[in-house]
Amino acid sequence: MRLRAGAATDIGLVRATNQDQLLVAFPLFAVADGMGGHAAGEVASRVAVEALGAAFGELAAPTPEGLGAAARAANRAVWDHAQTEPELRGMGTTLVAIALVEADGSEELAVANVGDSRAYRMHDSALEQITVDHSLVQELVDEGQLAEEEAAYHPQRHVLTRALGVDAAVTVDLMEVSPTPGDRFLLCSDGLVREVGDDQVASILRRFSDPDDSARELVAQAKHNGGNDNITVVVVDVVADEEPTVADDGLVAAKEEEKGTAVVPPSPVRGVRTRWLRRPASPAGSRGDQPSPAGSRGDQPSPADAVGRQSRPAPLSGVLSIRVVAFLVLFVGILALAGAGVGLYARGTYYVGLSGTQLIIFQGRPGGLLWFRPTIAARTSLTTADVLPYQIPVLRAGQEEGSLAGAQAYVRNLATEYSQARGVTTTTGTSAP
Repeated sequence: MRLRAGAATDIGLVRATNQDQLLVAFPLFAVADGMGGHAAGEVASRVAVEALGAAFGELAAPTPEGLGAAARAANRAVWDHAQTEPELRGMGTTLVAIALVEADGSEELAVANVGDSRAYRMHDSALEQITVDHSLVQELVDEGQLAEEEAAYHPQRHVLTRALGVDAAVTVDLMEVSPTPGDRFLLCSDGLVREVGDDQVASILRRFSDPDDSARELVAQAKHNGGNDNITVVVVDVVADEEPTVADDGLVAAKEEEKGTAVVPPSPVRGVRTRWLRRPASPAGSRGDQPSPAGSRGDQPSPADAVGRQSRPAPLSGVLSIRVVAFLVLFVGILALAGAGVGLYARGTYYVGLSGTQLIIFQGRPGGLLWFRPTIAARTSLTTADVLPYQIPVLRAGQEEGSLAGAQAYVRNLATEYSQARGVTTTTGTSAP
């Protein structure tokens, strides 16, 4: 069985940074969508895909269980990294990955998922979602309290119930798919699906036979429809060719540059060889002599180039250069402090809200703040039937408290207030999400 892949990522039209990361390392493919203040989300997604690739590359043989273990290793890597720096605490990332594996003596595709990045399969021109979002609105849909069409516009649609790096251990959804030649698989961050409906996604996947073209068109359509988040897409085709479609194992990470999307070689990952799937196009007016992949003879400058560079005068004086560097260092420091401050403000509080009729304690601000999404801190045993009616609008808006203990005390006070009004005794409790 042969696979061919195309990928694209874009910062979108609203975000200041691209916190998505993609992995194309045959036979492993993945998308991660980071969350956290300043650069924390970007760090989380990068650490996750690097750890995933390293762990999977060290397997004696690729298996579905091995993919699950690699995803758990990625979770631990993000968690451990977050403990090393205070400004990274609370960072996390989604992860969806697909890999060609051996199962019961045959080749299968294994899919691993944590969070709300998704995997789709197109079979016989029909598109189906093969992962389930780990989000609050998905729980409401599963419980029959929310219709599918309402989920896309729910005010708490960004609240995740599971993500990599939030805890030291995580449950990974793992499934196997029996592929057939002609099948097309799509991995994507929520920046695609929040802007482009399934029907439009399916139409694009049918119209473009080349996976690279499909990926780029999906990203372009998401930007055209609003581009409110980072957008990352990996398209994987199952082909019947006897010839390999990828010459070597390879890892690529995509980053958005100021003018268009470019695929650039990332830092090497242990156990996975690094190479470019394609080179970015030369900017208009440039010489067009893009550097060769690291390790090739093309990395070495020609003697003429070396002489030419030596003869050119320095464009800036030493004093001016020092001032520029000092300004940049100061500017970056101010941004880091501002990002850390926003992160502390966004994640440094709790609120009591509703998930359907159940009272939930969330960490974060009601509705989220910038790129910080609220997460579930604890579930209570109370429902809207256990509180006085005038409190329900407050809970729908979210009652903020300064600490988890304060939120738990507020829940107990609601129960006490109800029991005193009704003349009954009520026992409350909270549990981990």
